[in-house]
Amino acid sequence: MKSLDHSEVTIAAIATSPGTGGIGIIRISGKEALFILKRLFEPRHSTCLFESHKLYYGHIINPTTLAVIDEVLAVFMSAPQTYTREDVVEIHCHGSYLVLQEVLGLVYECGAAPAAAGEFTKRAFLNGRIDLTRAEAVLEILEAKTREGLRLAVNQLQGRLHERVIAVRAALLHVRAILEVAIDFPDEDVDILKASDLLLEINQAVKAPLTDLIENCDHGKIFKDGISVVILGRPNVGKSSLLNSLLKEERAIVTEIPGTTRDTIEEYLDISGLPVRIIDTAGIRTAEGAVEELGIMRSRQKLASADLVLLMIDGATPVVAADRELYDSVTGKLRLLVVNKMDIAPPDAMVECQKNFPDATIIAISAKTMAGLGDLERAIFAMACGHDLRWDTGFDCVPNQRHRLAFTRALAAVECVMTGISSGLPPDLIAIDLQSALDHLGEVVGETSTSIDELLDLIFTRFCIGK
Repeated sequence: MKSLDHSEVTIAAIATSPGTGGIGIIRISGKEALFILKRLFEPRHSTCLFESHKLYYGHIINPTTLAVIDEVLAVFMSAPQTYTREDVVEIHCHGSYLVLQEVLGLVYECGAAPAAAGEFTKRAFLNGRIDLTRAEAVLEILEAKTREGLRLAVNQLQGRLHERVIAVRAALLHVRAILEVAIDFPDEDVDILKASDLLLEINQAVKAPLTDLIENCDHGKIFKDGISVVILGRPNVGKSSLLNSLLKEERAIVTEIPGTTRDTIEEYLDISGLPVRIIDTAGIRTAEGAVEELGIMRSRQKLASADLVLLMIDGATPVVAADRELYDSVTGKLRLLVVNKMDIAPPDAMVECQKNFPDATIIAISAKTMAGLGDLERAIFAMACGHDLRWDTGFDCVPNQRHRLAFTRALAAVECVMTGISSGLPPDLIAIDLQSALDHLGEVVGETSTSIDELLDLIFTRFCIGK
């Protein structure tokens, strides 16, 4: 059976988040969108013309029973000035799950098909409204955990990454145009750049920008994905108090009884734009009961996958062997020694800690008074990012891992091109690697091949062939 082209199927779905709210929106996209709306929507005024991009007030009516389902606002948006570049209808209902499901069911009965996950954005890409980088940015906006992550995702949605890729691609097309002239018009009197000049152009306009994009990915990925930080320590050293102080809310139960925390507690922090998943764990000791034993087991599981460990000790009591054993057990991971209860600690507490942990980065705090928490946040940021508590605002976009792989392959192909030019290889052989670089860049924005029309335009406008 022949599969239908995506443009032949009208799709529909609930476009707002699950749960009860003031408003819930059903989105319909495709050729039948307006037809479906007219079957279900009874406008307040019979003269309703369904002008594009204009909200109309009325009711959704079951066309079979004529029962009123909901009081709504409806809007028809005519292609191509829509999110998908298809005809789009949005029905703004009350945000009841039951209402939305009933209206959506009627939309399906009128001919729409359920939209797959991400299908509206997929159609926006297939219809040429956005490239792949912008399509991916939509998801990154939804998943952003901090303002900085949101800023980077919005920049990508606005086309910052696309612009940089297109600039590199244009430079490569210029180089390919030069090579094509050398291949196809060997007898023409064409001013071809010298090899040294061509190498300089490739290095400045292609290799350097690609290298920068790859470095952006390495340095900025952490601001999208964040890090996992585990608070580790013996019972009753103040781990849960630290979690509450960092969150500025009473998230974990705090008592004087050792072993209060029996399970891991996870929350997100925003440290200068860095998403930090902070995990409070059960105190590590010989378990007193099956429940505590399970909690300690989970603590060790979280520890295994942690990016950074905050080993907390009680500054008000002497360092014990268990503290040193825990510290040694996380060798090989990024770790900070956090000395708590400094508000009641003896004057020589830090001296003793430095003597017992000579190689440790030590932060003194009081989770009770919140003293030293700023120092701790700065230390977490520096450990994770390798620099001080300030994000480099010069980063306007951060490629994801898919982009990074394509850029790395494109850069390798470009280096082969440069080697070929330096070695005096025939232009047709160099062109193979150059086309490979173009194809890898095309993977980033969703273009799998280079337009021959673009190439011909470059050849004839730049070199005036046949004059």
